[in-house]
Amino acid sequence: MSSGIRQRQLWAHLGWQDIKQRYRRSVLGPLWITVGMAVTAAGLGFLYSTIFGQDPAQYVPYMTVGFIVWYFISGCLSSGTEVFIKNEGLIKQLPAPVMVHVLRTVWREFLLFLHNLVVYLGILAIFQPDVTWKIISVLPAFALLLLNGVWVVLLLGVASTRFRDIPPVVTSLMQLLFFMSPIVWPIEILEQNAGPRAWLAQLNPIYHYVDIVRAPLLGEDQSMHHWWLVLAFTAGGWALALLVLRNYRSRVSYWV
Repeated sequence: MSSGIRQRQLWAHLGWQDIKQRYRRSVLGPLWITVGMAVTAAGLGFLYSTIFGQDPAQYVPYMTVGFIVWYFISGCLSSGTEVFIKNEGLIKQLPAPVMVHVLRTVWREFLLFLHNLVVYLGILAIFQPDVTWKIISVLPAFALLLLNGVWVVLLLGVASTRFRDIPPVVTSLMQLLFFMSPIVWPIEILEQNAGPRAWLAQLNPIYHYVDIVRAPLLGEDQSMHHWWLVLAFTAGGWALALLVLRNYRSRVSYWV
């Protein structure tokens, strides 16, 4: 673990090169990430605000921040299943810790997250949500997203390298997970229509990860139970990830 972290120049460079390579020879380059998010926010924001009968001035910021967080989470999930498989050549030829590839992936997804976050600044200028001093709590929320991204990518990477059926399973479940999470639909609508059954939303971990970021960015109040649950997921995930890293890191090069 520590040896992988110390090689930050390597994984940071590789992560940035991944983004540059994706948009090679394009006019806007990585700015296409921001443009894509802006178009999605504008198009779906006004569409779903009409469907749900919501005020666009409140709904568009709500949905946009939800998408920004979801793109980071889904990026870690999908990239995690391929982190070692796609880097088979490097793993066999480059004498580097497996954590280098994990950190490279999470760093790349975080850079994409920062590009998308530019759209939030545009939302601030256009819709002017009631942001307060509580916005500073988004900094530890960002840190928790990164910490969770690392253990998720590590666990999925090792498991997918050993069991090749996991990547298509994760891909199939991601769309279901998206629609079951309060990203495009407000949690208040579920509480109004589902009544006592609305508590089932609390069983969805994505809900809590999205809320600890979205609430401060929109100036909304939030319950501390979201933070406690995310901290519990973080501690449990890292405990399992460290166990897997200790027992199986030497086998990754054989499994790929």
